[in-house]
Amino acid sequence: MRLDKIATIAWHEYVVNVRRIGFIFVTLLFPALGLLGLIAAGFFSGQMLSLARSQFVPPAKPAGIVDDSRLFTPIASVFAKGFVAFDDEESAKRALLAEKIRAYYVIASDYLATGQVTAYTENIISGSASTESGDLRTFLVNGLLTGKVNDATLTRATNPIKLDLVTLDSKGNRQGGGSFSFIAGFVAPYIFSILLFVSVFAASGYLLRSVSEEKESRVIEIILSSVSPTELLAGKVIGLGALGLTQVIVWLGSGFLLSGGIGALVAGAVVLLNPGSFVVAALYFLLGYLLYGSLMAAAGSLGTSMRESQQIAGLFTFCAVIPWFFYGVLLANPNALLPRVLSFFPLTAPTMMMLRLPMSEVPLIDIIGSLVVLLISIPIALWAGARVFRMGLLMYGKRPAVKEIWRALRNA
Repeated sequence: MRLDKIATIAWHEYVVNVRRIGFIFVTLLFPALGLLGLIAAGFFSGQMLSLARSQFVPPAKPAGIVDDSRLFTPIASVFAKGFVAFDDEESAKRALLAEKIRAYYVIASDYLATGQVTAYTENIISGSASTESGDLRTFLVNGLLTGKVNDATLTRATNPIKLDLVTLDSKGNRQGGGSFSFIAGFVAPYIFSILLFVSVFAASGYLLRSVSEEKESRVIEIILSSVSPTELLAGKVIGLGALGLTQVIVWLGSGFLLSGGIGALVAGAVVLLNPGSFVVAALYFLLGYLLYGSLMAAAGSLGTSMRESQQIAGLFTFCAVIPWFFYGVLLANPNALLPRVLSFFPLTAPTMMMLRLPMSEVPLIDIIGSLVVLLISIPIALWAGARVFRMGLLMYGKRPAVKEIWRALRNA
């Protein structure tokens, strides 16, 4: 292969498609929507927030307390905004029906022995939320311990835990960054898996359109007289891949700018706190793109129309999303047999490994093995794709059969 020819084809594909009205419109659409959102938020934030609160957030109402045990009344001043005492259930019921309180609780007379509390509400959803909140628990603990323990013990009993998450490596050493490092380890692989879909499958649309146009106009015959199918395929994959990456970079850059630089700071923190995770995820992204790009170009050449080419390419899209179907298995055990098997299959390896990396410590053999499989699969896909690519482009009005594809590969 001659690199100068590949570079010429890649540059041509990039320059031609970057000027398309459709590409410019889609690329600028998301930044424009984000800018309009910021402008609307700046002008109408106060009014919209008030409207949203009035429609979706009910006004804060206290809960009623009917204390038959006489352990929790009078109500302490610190709980005066959240709870109001009633002498009997009838008065509490009238207040609930009049919508003066959100619910009321009847504390049994033998509460110390049974812990029995009965909740009454008009709405099962809001009532369930009220009874499951921590406010009632805090109120009861405070009432039981006030005057019996010192203030420090009372404070700790009502707020018993302040959790700090620490992650350890395989040797038991503490990893830097604490909980933010743990979050950052999740962010990088998942962002790369999403970018893989966006860049590859956005660029595949332009790739399929380019192949279909050249095939229908028969320009491809002239092109193939000057370059080899492998050079043409490689140039298209690189050029249109750069086009998809340009689109993603514009979207990310606009997101960083519209967020006031906060997005850039978060991205920098992700890279600094988990450089290893970032590098491995970036490597899977690059190899996955090269593999899918080669297969997408070959698929585009097999169809007799743009729609048919998209249907054939959809098979590779399905393979790429298969790991997401087993997300429940990944959550339960990222190193189970099924995720490990899919990590060694070329079409599912990029996505599966990027999903496994943040969930647990993936065995080194899985990382090395899946990377080797991808490195071997990419030149094979490029070689086979070039043969199928040439055969498909030179056939007009007819989709090649499986036997014809196999014959082209066997005779190459």
